[in-house]
Amino acid sequence: MLKVNNLYKTFNKGTVNEKSALRGVNLELNEGDFVTIIGGNGAGKSTLLNSISGVFRTDCGSIVIDGKDVTKLPEHKRAKYLGRVFQDPMMGTAADMWIEENMSLAYRRGKPRGLKWAITNKERAAYREMLSQLGLGLEDRLSSKVGLLSGGQRQALTLLMAVMQKPKLLLLDEHTAALDPKTAETVLNLSEKFINEGNLTTMMITHNMNDAIAHGNKLIMMHDGRIIYGVSGEEKKNLTVDDLLKKFSDLSGEKFANDRALLN
Repeated sequence: MLKVNNLYKTFNKGTVNEKSALRGVNLELNEGDFVTIIGGNGAGKSTLLNSISGVFRTDCGSIVIDGKDVTKLPEHKRAKYLGRVFQDPMMGTAADMWIEENMSLAYRRGKPRGLKWAITNKERAAYREMLSQLGLGLEDRLSSKVGLLSGGQRQALTLLMAVMQKPKLLLLDEHTAALDPKTAETVLNLSEKFINEGNLTTMMITHNMNDAIAHGNKLIMMHDGRIIYGVSGEEKKNLTVDDLLKKFSDLSGEKFANDRALLN
C-alpha cells in the first residue's frame, strides 16, 4: 500500500541553517499494516509524514501509494489517498461550521458536487450513527459549531472525518499529544477501533513508548533522518521501554533525547 524509496529532504540548503531531515529513508507497508514511529527531537518523523502527504517536496526518492507514484503530485492531489489527524486539535476541522457541515465536507471529499441540498435527512441520520460510536454525545449536537467543542471532542471528530472515506493511508501525527491522559486514551482507543474495522494502513507518530509498543503490528525508530531500527510481530509485542531505550543507545551512540517520551 505504501512504498517509500531512498527519500532525502534538506531544509535551507546552502545556508548556515542547513538541516538534513531525511537521509535515504526506505519503508514498505502492506495493506492493513499499522506502524508506530518513535524517535528523538528532530529525528525526521514529522518530515516523513509531511513528505508523504505532499506538504514538503523531497529532494530525491519516490513515494508510491497503492501502486500510484505520487512523488511529483501536489498536496491537494494526494489528499484523495490520505486521511490525516494532526497534533493540534484545532487543525482538521472548520471551527465556525457546524458538526454536520464538517462531516459533510469529509463525506464529499473527492466526489463531484452539484446543485442540491447540502445535507439530506438520510446523511444526517448516518452522521448521527457515526458520531454515536465516539461515546461523547456529539450525535445530539449536529448543529453545534465545532469551535465550541473541547480539544478531545474535536480530535475525535477529526479522526472520524479522516477515516470516513476509508483512505488508502491514514497518517496520525502525535494526534494525542495535546490531550490530557484520559482523553488521549479515549482517542487512541477510537483510533485502534477504526483502524481495525477498516483494515486501514496506518502510520502513527507517538512520543509515548508504551503506546508505540502496545499499538500496531510494526514499529520503527528514527534518528538523524534515518530509520535505524524496525520490528514487527511477536518480537514487537515482547518489547519493553527499557529495550527501546537500549536499542536507541546501541544503534545511535547517543542517549534518547525526548523529554515527553521519557516522562511517559
